[in-house]
Amino acid sequence: MPNSRPNVLWISTHDINPHLGCYTGVWPGAGQATTPNLDALAADGIRFDRAFAAAPVCGPSRSAIVTGCFPPAIGTMHMRTRATPPADVRLLPQYFRAAGYWTGNSAFTDFQLDVPDPVYDALGDHAHWRLREDPDQPFFMAFHGLITHESQLYLTDEEFARRTPDATRVEQVDVPPYHPDTEVFRTAWKRYLELVSQMDHWVGTILRQLDEDGLADNTIVVFWSDHGLGMPRGKRWASELGLREPLIVRWPGRVARGSVYDDPVALLDLAPTMLSMCGLDAPGHLHGDVLLGPDGVPRKRRDDYVVSARDRMGEQEDTSRTIRDRRFRYTRHLHPDRSPMGHCEYPDHLATWAEMRRLHAQEAHQQLAFGQPPSVLTELQRSIVAASKPAEELFDVEADPHEEHNLIGRPEYDDVRERLSDALDAWLAKVGDLGQLPERELLATWHPRPHCTEPVIETADGLVTITCPTDGAIVGWTTDPPSADSRRWRLYTKPFTPAEPIWVKGWRIGFGASADVPIPTSTR
Repeated sequence: MPNSRPNVLWISTHDINPHLGCYTGVWPGAGQATTPNLDALAADGIRFDRAFAAAPVCGPSRSAIVTGCFPPAIGTMHMRTRATPPADVRLLPQYFRAAGYWTGNSAFTDFQLDVPDPVYDALGDHAHWRLREDPDQPFFMAFHGLITHESQLYLTDEEFARRTPDATRVEQVDVPPYHPDTEVFRTAWKRYLELVSQMDHWVGTILRQLDEDGLADNTIVVFWSDHGLGMPRGKRWASELGLREPLIVRWPGRVARGSVYDDPVALLDLAPTMLSMCGLDAPGHLHGDVLLGPDGVPRKRRDDYVVSARDRMGEQEDTSRTIRDRRFRYTRHLHPDRSPMGHCEYPDHLATWAEMRRLHAQEAHQQLAFGQPPSVLTELQRSIVAASKPAEELFDVEADPHEEHNLIGRPEYDDVRERLSDALDAWLAKVGDLGQLPERELLATWHPRPHCTEPVIETADGLVTITCPTDGAIVGWTTDPPSADSRRWRLYTKPFTPAEPIWVKGWRIGFGASADVPIPTSTR
């Protein structure tokens, strides 16, 4: 008999803001993009107009999405780390697999965390819901596309054309005021919009496969991006451009077609929301809120704001905390003496970063060689490459969408600043902020990494019960011997009777896996 629980299909991309046609009038410049498939998805579901990432870079942001936890609270906030989170932290697909779902991921597990083997049924480029042995088994499938990643903006003309065969070409672009209107930035913006168009085509192919398989009516489809676009002041910045995201959910017959949710939401709300929509309990330790229930009806969040964080990016050490309500963004920079665009090896080789530094050097030459006031960049553009930044920023984003006018110091906004500053402090006190701890001290609490204790096996009446003494551990089992080239691990959830020899193992995120424990013949 078919399972009545809905399937869940995640389609995500990299490095974009809500530059989709359906966000025209909501996000500046959205109308420049050609996105018929995502526009249709929004028309058939709900569009979230104020959705924000937990961090303006992929790893920390995705850790929040897949765990439902705020990165500085669980140690995943520094870009490029392997955290040992608290024992109760799990990955969302584990909850689904434990509930009987088939789980798949198309290779991308950049979560700042080790992924235990029993979390996914299929992991890799081959992963697809069509791999399920039982077509009636519900699935949680995540497709992650790299089409819009910042690296794709800077390909050669020939390679860019080869990778965007289905994109709608853009003849002219409106370069926003925070970027200089030079050939480098015009080209980057043109390519960005064309990559969004190509990505939309990719989304369409996945949705058509869902239709072909007759699964669309019982599948929750979610589209999101991890953070803002990969140019200066976007990705890696604790800014509106770095954190504002598209978020669309479709669930035929449950979520009202063409509906809009315009209160602030966090991408870390996705984990508890998916569990709730599928009739599963969301664990109490999650920091996100349920946005849609099992009836598909929108729910109001507990808070009227969303908190995000910016921490170390590669070798670029900086710390910012920011909070956004419906109208205002308040940001606190813990190191105001550091440049907003300090050296970072990878992006400093990208054309837009190099262009900002070139223009900044021209201004320095104006002053040093000729004693002239700088005039190559505007004040807004200059703030990106300045030697320092304000300790606090406050922007009325609804009236000032490009965050051009810092309202800190204006008496008429003192009450707004105090309200949001207090709310930010309260949130960080509630969930915790390991970003305040020197990273070496944090790493010292994780290393040397321990190993899980070997699982304990008990048998009674032919049933095998398996436990792992390590707090927070999960147990997997397989019929593949240790000598096998690859092993398929299943998640242990309840006692069962093995039909053939099996091996079991324990995992905890941040720990080494335990040794294999075979089920002795005498216990079968």
